[in-house]
Amino acid sequence: MQMQKVNYQKKTEELITKEQKEGRVPTLLLHSCCAPCSSYVLEYLSDYFSVTVLYYNPNISPEKEYMARVEEQRRLIAELPTKHPVSFLAGEYVPEQFYKAVKGLEQCPEGGDRCTVCYEMRLREAAEVAKRGGFDYFTTTLSISPLKDAVRLNSIGEALAEEYGLSYLYSDFKKKNGYKRSTELSAQYGLYRQDYCGCVFSKEEQRLRKEASEKP
Repeated sequence: MQMQKVNYQKKTEELITKEQKEGRVPTLLLHSCCAPCSSYVLEYLSDYFSVTVLYYNPNISPEKEYMARVEEQRRLIAELPTKHPVSFLAGEYVPEQFYKAVKGLEQCPEGGDRCTVCYEMRLREAAEVAKRGGFDYFTTTLSISPLKDAVRLNSIGEALAEEYGLSYLYSDFKKKNGYKRSTELSAQYGLYRQDYCGCVFSKEEQRLRKEASEKP
C-alpha cells in the first residue's frame, strides 16, 4: 500500500492560520544550520512568530569555519528587517559530540545514515532548549536545502516533540521558491556561502567531486 505524501508546507500554513485566528504571536525556537539557509526562513516566519535562532552545529569543521558561520548568523539577524523580534542563542561548540554520535558511520555517503544521526543530534538539542525555554514551537532550517529529506527531518522532529512534550513546526521550506529566495537574500546581504554541508566527511566528498569534475 502506497503511503500518501505529506504536504509539509500546507501544514505550516494551516498552523499559522490557526494562530492568527487566535490573535497570538507564538514563540519559536529555530535551529539554524547557517545564515544563508536561515535567511528566507526568518523572512517568512518572523511575520508570524517571535523567533529565537539556535545555532548548534558541532558537526562543523574546522573551528574557524564554525566561527565564520556564527558571525554571519549574527550579522544577518542584525541586518534583516523583521515584523516580530528575532533573537540569537549560540550553542556550545563541542565537535567531540558529533564524532561520538557518528562513530562507525564515517564512510556513509552524504545524505545517508550518518546525516540522519546528525539531524537527530541537532534537533534533540533544539528540543531540549525549547523545553527549558518554554517555547511554543521548535523547528529547523534544514528542510530548505534541496539536498535534505523533509520527510526524514519532520519525522525526527515529530518523534522528539512527543518525547519532550513539545509542539514541532512541520516544514519544507524549499517549497514556494524558498530555496530560490534564500539565494537571492544571500546575494543581497553578501552572505558567506559554503560549498559543503559542514563536517569533515562532507568536505572530503566535495573535494573528490570537484577533482573528478576537473579531470579531462
